[in-house]
Amino acid sequence: MAEVDRLRGSIIDVGIKLYERRLVTGTWGNISVRHDADTVVITPSGREYDGLKMQDVPVVNMNGEVIRGGLVPSSELPLHLAVYRARPDIGAVIHTHSIFASACAAARKAIPPIIEDLAQVNGGSVDVAEYALPGTEAVAVNAVAALQNKQAVLLANHGVVACGKDLKEALIVCELVEKTAQIFVYAEQLGGAAALEADEVADMHKFYCEKYSRRREEK
Repeated sequence: MAEVDRLRGSIIDVGIKLYERRLVTGTWGNISVRHDADTVVITPSGREYDGLKMQDVPVVNMNGEVIRGGLVPSSELPLHLAVYRARPDIGAVIHTHSIFASACAAARKAIPPIIEDLAQVNGGSVDVAEYALPGTEAVAVNAVAALQNKQAVLLANHGVVACGKDLKEALIVCELVEKTAQIFVYAEQLGGAAALEADEVADMHKFYCEKYSRRREEK
């Protein structure tokens, strides 16, 4: 119970940060964290982050059934559960509607690995999932297919899904995707963004996974 409440509190804190950093607007966007192999904590539907209390944040099982909390889970619950089922390494999922990344999603253009920090974390381009109506199983299936073994994916005409081993890393991924999307848009106006070579991206991603991310955990 104490661990669930800690995760609920962390979700509220991250939600407020998303709003303050203009990665979401109003009640849009959603956040979840894996509690254990069978349960997930996720934001409720249609509620502003700064007004949430811990008991408002639902806890669901992997079938999407609410087992704690009285509010309805986010309508994107199928998307979050699909990511957790497909990727046992993922411990947190954040869905945002940040402006520049959403512009790329609306143009249905992948964000190439043009900046080293995103290349390190994501291991390549942030690809675009095929369009499907929000909240449906189809958007969940499409997102997982496009995500593959990376940490972020664009939902066509919608927004971003960012993943991490915990909420802290997932939030970093959100910020890196938005920053890189903005740089990409500006670089295209200057004549075109130059992507890093595939072997360079692979080396940087390996370094991040094997060394840099572990150093962060030791702090």
